[in-house]
Amino acid sequence: MISRLSLTNFRNHDAALIEARPGFVLLSGDNGAGKTNVLEAVSLLTPGRGLRGASLGEMARSAGPGGYGVSAQLHDENGGVALGTGTLATAPERRQVRINGAASSVNSLSEWLSVLWLTPAMDRLFADSAGNRRRFLDRLTLALEPGHASHAARYEAAMRARNKLLAEPEGADASWLAALELGMAEHGAMLGEARARTVTALGEAMAGNTDDDFPRAALALDGWPDGGGAGDLAAQLKALRGRDAGAGRATVGPHRQDLAVSHVAKAQPAARSSTGEQKALLLGIVLAHAELVASRRGAPPILLLDEVAAHLDPRRRAALFGRLEGRGQVWMTATEPELFADIGSNATRFRVTNGAIHSD
Repeated sequence: MISRLSLTNFRNHDAALIEARPGFVLLSGDNGAGKTNVLEAVSLLTPGRGLRGASLGEMARSAGPGGYGVSAQLHDENGGVALGTGTLATAPERRQVRINGAASSVNSLSEWLSVLWLTPAMDRLFADSAGNRRRFLDRLTLALEPGHASHAARYEAAMRARNKLLAEPEGADASWLAALELGMAEHGAMLGEARARTVTALGEAMAGNTDDDFPRAALALDGWPDGGGAGDLAAQLKALRGRDAGAGRATVGPHRQDLAVSHVAKAQPAARSSTGEQKALLLGIVLAHAELVASRRGAPPILLLDEVAAHLDPRRRAALFGRLEGRGQVWMTATEPELFADIGSNATRFRVTNGAIHSD
């Protein structure tokens, strides 16, 4: 859990400090006050671009000196650790990470903390692009297998280099292409296999669930065969060099995968469900995943739920709070504190006003 979160020149926060306890961390305030910015800061304590997917340059306070800092103190039964990330004014697009004061890699953050989030922009995830569903699945996978981020980064780097090489007018060097394709194949196989394990484990975790306020979802991988093996992908990439050169991209591989989700009780794709049902299906997946992470890693993930309570009817809202009680640290936002009335004393409450954070 996060016991202390500090923001410096981050978004609209000049200097903000939150002292949090286990359980619910509740942030209320008007739209634009900076509530979601706090959740985004927490999301940056893991690999990736955070819950908004923004560039690093966008995160520094516009009226600030340039650069920003996010730091957190973690505490669990094994002790504590200090995590920090941010940028310098002289290098606004270069992210730095420190663990207990020592410089480290971005991907190493996944070894210390697992974070999953839901935002209003994700309400139509099942009807959205395959890329967004794939990124959602990768966050689920990363929480279970911290090494997933490293394989993803190396696969993407090799793929970008291959695309660039194929675009050279004088023709690509065959030996260099083969080396890049082997790297894509090796890391791509690891990506596909890890995603497949996550889908299988989540399916097993949800198999016994009843269709209550959060209906049961069935998950499957589409688009590219998982577990095909590194050799198979390398051979496919070699055979498709001409087509890929014309397309300007790799046309096979795990970057083409999609997460297929269906509503079990209604036997239909989740994308055909109502908006409310899609929200409930998504919450059901996240709740099942949180329990799976807790059993695998020995500690539940931190959940970031942005404006979720406002988009649920009172019955589902009460059911959600009941399911989250005692499940680890849950950071939630709402425009009105009354939306959190059903949450008991196991909560730290804050009011956010124009970038300032006050304890309620």
